[in-house]
Amino acid sequence: MHIAIGRVILGCVAAMLLTLPGPAAAQAWPQRTVRLILPLGPGSATDVTARLYAERLSERWGKPVVVENRPGPDALTAVAGFIAARDEHTLLFSFGGPVTINPVVYDKLTYDPDRDLVPIVSASDSFLAVAASASSNIASLDELVAHAKGAPGTLNWAATAGLPQFAFAGFVRSAGLDMVQVGYRDFSPALQDMSEGRISVVITGLVPLLPLAQAGKARILAVTNRMRSPAAPDIRTATEAGFPALAVDGFQGFFGWRDMPDELRQRIAADVRAVATDPVLAERLKAIGQAVRVGTTADFIAMIDEQRGKITRIVRAGGPKP
Repeated sequence: MHIAIGRVILGCVAAMLLTLPGPAAAQAWPQRTVRLILPLGPGSATDVTARLYAERLSERWGKPVVVENRPGPDALTAVAGFIAARDEHTLLFSFGGPVTINPVVYDKLTYDPDRDLVPIVSASDSFLAVAASASSNIASLDELVAHAKGAPGTLNWAATAGLPQFAFAGFVRSAGLDMVQVGYRDFSPALQDMSEGRISVVITGLVPLLPLAQAGKARILAVTNRMRSPAAPDIRTATEAGFPALAVDGFQGFFGWRDMPDELRQRIAADVRAVATDPVLAERLKAIGQAVRVGTTADFIAMIDEQRGKITRIVRAGGPKP
């Protein structure tokens, strides 16, 4: 009887600590298994990245960290599941779309991106790249622009949904190009079509483009990120090539729940920064076309604000809608 009462008291104390606004909440957390909800399916680069971090954070926290895949359009399914959990041991691990693209392109959302998804810390940068079919004889962004202006309407392009599509649509408009967008429900055929010359230009993740470039079927013109990819350091960034309008970062990171105590937020951010120093983590991210990118919570917020501002300008100029 006394043991049972004692367990009840301990449980109540633990629950009270997690609701405290001060350092006690951060010191007491986690009390049990931590869930990471993801907007993409197993095997995706985001999934692999989340599992690499989960493994190391589990060791650091002394509690299991499990990944839960909730794939769905524009991350809406994952976000809905995260918010519905109402659980201080559930985090969202996501690309920026739920807080940078969705608030701009959707007239109504079932969540408040500024309150329901609290940025904690970035984790990685996913590299996006622009490539041209070898048959197009385009070997640089300068040549792409010259060709498109010299023969309006003769070049077409395809992009994976989300950030790549918005980035290239903004580039086409800012450069005054007349190019035809081709849509795909599944992007794999787009790569095949580019390799066979039916699609002139694609923008997608860097990794699937590398084999095509090595086989002589495509030329990678630039990565969109602000830094060069460790997996292909010889490929210039769009900014280095003179086209900053095409520059976007495919960052991913951790988000917390509404009204998350700031002390806990900073504690988790510090733990993520600590495990990110593992050189094995960096090598494994490199293999899937990513790079470690961590910083402060303020840095993460600045990334989000910058990307949302860019998407807003693209959409207001007539960019794509869902």
